[in-house]
Amino acid sequence: DAPAERKGTPPLPRRLDQDKQRSTAAQFPSPGPGVIPSTHSITPISPTEHSTAPPKQTAEPQSLPMSEPQAAPAAPEAAPPEAQPAPAAEPVPAPEPEAAPPAPAPEPAAEPKKPKGPSPGQPVNLVVDDVNDNSVTLTWDAPEQVGPKGLDGYLVEYCKDGTTDWVVANEKPFLSTRYVIRNLTSGDKLHIRVKAVKDGGISEPAVLDQPLLIREILEQPKIRLPRYLREVYLRTVGQAVNLLIPFRGKPKPQVTWTKEGQPLDPKRVNVRNSDKDSIFFIRQAQRNDSGKYEITVRILDELEDKAIIDLLVIEKPGPPENLKLVDVWGFNVALEWSPPKDNGNADLKGYTVQKADMKTKQWFTVLEHYNRTNCTVSDLIMGNSYSFRVFSENACGLSEKAAVTKDVAHIKKTAILYTPKKYNTRDFSEPPKFTQPLADRTTTRGYSIQLVCSVRGFPR
Repeated sequence: DAPAERKGTPPLPRRLDQDKQRSTAAQFPSPGPGVIPSTHSITPISPTEHSTAPPKQTAEPQSLPMSEPQAAPAAPEAAPPEAQPAPAAEPVPAPEPEAAPPAPAPEPAAEPKKPKGPSPGQPVNLVVDDVNDNSVTLTWDAPEQVGPKGLDGYLVEYCKDGTTDWVVANEKPFLSTRYVIRNLTSGDKLHIRVKAVKDGGISEPAVLDQPLLIREILEQPKIRLPRYLREVYLRTVGQAVNLLIPFRGKPKPQVTWTKEGQPLDPKRVNVRNSDKDSIFFIRQAQRNDSGKYEITVRILDELEDKAIIDLLVIEKPGPPENLKLVDVWGFNVALEWSPPKDNGNADLKGYTVQKADMKTKQWFTVLEHYNRTNCTVSDLIMGNSYSFRVFSENACGLSEKAAVTKDVAHIKKTAILYTPKKYNTRDFSEPPKFTQPLADRTTTRGYSIQLVCSVRGFPR
C-alpha cells in the first residue's frame, strides 16, 4: 500500500506532468505571503547524488480522511525531499531589537606619563642642627646645578643602624632646606639621607657620615644678652618694657628672675619662658621699677649662667629753684639759680636760659646745655625791659615748667655829657731877646756860610 511504499526504498525520481502538479498544488495550498510558491519543475537527481545524500526523515503528518482523487497523487508525494523542493518556510519576523542599556560613562583617558627628566645633583652640606629624645632637625644646601625650572623638592629617609629598611619621613617632596623628623625612639641609631627630586628624577642621596644616636645632648647653659642691654637700659615713665633674652642649653633649662636679690612682683612684671628664650614684660613702667634685674639659667642644679640687666625708668626733671636777677649794668644782666629738687631719676645734662622783651613777649634762647647755676646775659637793647626764665634738662628732655624771674631788668638810657679837657695857658713872662748880636761875615762865591745868633725867652 501507499504508506508502506513511502517507508521503503524511495523510487527513482521522475518528471511529473502538469496535471499532477496541479493536483499537488490543490492538495497543498500556496504558502502565505513572503514565501515563494514552487511553480518550477523538479529536476531529476542522479543516483549517485541520491545515494550520497540520505533522505531527511520528517515527522509523519497526522492522517486526515480524504477522497480518492486526493489519494491519487500519493506516489509523487513519496518522492524524497531532495527530489521535490520543500515548501519554503515562512520567514520568521525579525525580533525587535531590545533597548540597549545605557552605555557607561566613558572613563577619563589616562594622562600620558611624563618622561622622566635627568636626575638632579645631590644636596650638599647635610648636617644635624638639633637632636633630642624624639626628633632630629636637619639642614642642607641645594644642589650646585638645579636648572632654570628648579627642583620639585626633597625626600628625607632614615633607617635603623644594621638594617636596610629605609623609611620616607615626608610623604610629598618639599622645597625647604630644613626638616624635622619627629616621633623617633630614644636610643636608636639612625642613618639619614636626603634626595633631590626634579621631573620624576631622583638624585643621588646626601648621607650623614655616621649613624646618629637619638638622645638628649647635655649642653652648657649660655645666656646671649643683647648688646643694648649690656649698658643701662633707659625707659620713660609710662612706656612698656618688653625684653627678649635668648639662651641655649640642653636639656631644657630652668629660668628664674630676681630684682635686687628678691623675687619679682607678679603684679608688676610678667615673665614667659620657653626652651630657647625668656620674655620680660612690664606694661607701664614706673620709676620704682628701676633697678638691677638678674636672670639665671640653670640645668640639673649644677650648670648655670647669669646675666644682670640695669633698668632705669626716668621722666622729665623739675624746674630750677630760686632764680634771681642779681645785677643790671649797661647792656648786661647777671642771673643766678639753684638745681631742681627732682632730677627725673636721671643726671642733669644742663640748663636752657631764655629771654623775652616785654614789648613783644616772645621768648628767645640765650644759652642751652649750660652746666653752671649762674650766667651773664649780654647785648641787651638800651631802653628795653627784659624777663628771663631757665629750664633744667636730663636724658628725657627739658622740664615741663621753667623758673621765671620775679623782677624785670630795665636797660636805661644813660645821658651823654661832653667834658672838654683842661687847657693849660702858656707863660709869657719873659719875652724873646737876642743875647748876642749877629756878626758880619764874608764868603766866597759858590761856598756855604753859617750865621749864628743867640735868643732868650719863655716859653721857648
